[in-house]
Amino acid sequence: MIEYTPRAIRQIGALVQHYEDRHRPEAIRSLFVALDAAERRIESNPSAGLAAPRPYPQVARKGRVWVKAGRYWVVYSTAQPPVIVAVFYETANIPRQV
Repeated sequence: MIEYTPRAIRQIGALVQHYEDRHRPEAIRSLFVALDAAERRIESNPSAGLAAPRPYPQVARKGRVWVKAGRYWVVYSTAQPPVIVAVFYETANIPRQV
């Protein structure tokens, strides 16, 4: 199992709250399915991610890799073991939030 930073946990909590406020339980399920898929991809091949999402090359940071899972971007550290450091919805203004 991959660990999550407190920041990533807060971001996930904010997404869940957003979906709860809008009565979208299916979106909450989809979020957790996506996170599970991201964890499996990271565990099976930690170096398979991107330096940054293609539309946002300016958010690339040394020691961080991005992977797309469902409708979410998951950012993780390249340290061993990998740690998930951020989670964004695909249409979020990522440069403003990084």
